[in-house]
Amino acid sequence: MKSWQLPEGIDELSGNQALNFEMLRRQLIDLYTEKGFGLVIPPMVEHVDSLLLTSDSVNEKTFKFLDPVSGKMLGVHADITPQIARIDARRASVSIEKYCYINAILQTSADDFYDSRSPIQAGAELYGSNEISADIEVIELMLESLKILSIDPVVISLGNVAIFNALMADESLDSDQAAELRHIFAHRSSPDLAVFINKHPLVNAPLFNALIKLEGDNSALNQALDLFVNFPNAINAIKDLQAIDQALKGKNIQASYDLAELQTYEYHTGIVFSAYNQNYSKALAQGGRYNGIGESFGQSRAATGFSFDLKFLSQSN
Repeated sequence: MKSWQLPEGIDELSGNQALNFEMLRRQLIDLYTEKGFGLVIPPMVEHVDSLLLTSDSVNEKTFKFLDPVSGKMLGVHADITPQIARIDARRASVSIEKYCYINAILQTSADDFYDSRSPIQAGAELYGSNEISADIEVIELMLESLKILSIDPVVISLGNVAIFNALMADESLDSDQAAELRHIFAHRSSPDLAVFINKHPLVNAPLFNALIKLEGDNSALNQALDLFVNFPNAINAIKDLQAIDQALKGKNIQASYDLAELQTYEYHTGIVFSAYNQNYSKALAQGGRYNGIGESFGQSRAATGFSFDLKFLSQSN
C-alpha cells in the first residue's frame, strides 16, 4: 500500500472541488443564520455515552477508543444530532431554540444515505416546539438548501413513525424481536414480514401487512385513516401528514407518502421525510421529528430537523 493512499471509504476535496464546497458552505450558513438558526460547531470527540443516546444504529457507526488522559471511553461523532441535544440541554431553555451546523463526521461503515465513511453533515434543528408548523419550517428550509445546491425538481417522501409505534404498543415483543421487525420495515420486505409473523404471531398482523405496502399520493392518507381508526395515536400522526400535505400544495412541491417509512436512527418519534431527485439513486436529504431526544441529558424537549452530506452534493453540483 502506498503511503499516500486513503483508507477505504475515506475521501477528500481539493482544487475546484474544495472551492465549490466552500462557496456552498458559506451560502448555506448565510441562509440558516438569516432564518434564525444559530451556528454551532460540536467537538469531533466526546464521551461515548453522550454520542450514542439509546440508538443501536449510532452505536454501530461510532468509532470508539480509550482516552489515554482520562482512561474513559471516547467516540468520534458519527451523527451531529445527539450533540445538538446535549447543547440544547445545557442551555436549559424553555423557549424555541434553532441550531445549524456543517461538520465532518466519521462512520465505521457507509450506508444507504451516506456514500462515504467521512461525509460532511450539514443540517438544521429546531427545539422546543411540538407544533406541525415547526416540521413545515424545517422541511421548507431543507428545500431551500437543495435549491442553493441547484437540485431541482425535488420530490418529498413523507411518513410518520408514530403509526408503526402505535401498532407496536399492542405487541409483546422483546427488544431483539422489536429491532428485527423494525429492520424488516426499514427494508420494505413483505416476505420477511410473513416469516416473522409466522415465528412471532402479532396481535395486529393484518395491519402490519397493510402498513408495509401503504404508499402513494395523498389518497394513501385517507386509506390510512380507515385502516387505523381504532388507534388514536396513529390517527393523529396521519392528520399531521395531511397538514403538511396542505402546506406543500401551496408551494408547488411534489409529495409522496410512505406510511411504513422508518428512518435509519431509532430516535425518530413522528414525522419523517426524505428528498429525492430523478438524477440521483438515493435520498439527498432526510430528517424528521425526535421528541425527547435530550432526556438522557436531563432536558426532554420536542425537536425536529434535517441533514444531508454537503461534501457529496457539492461534488455533484
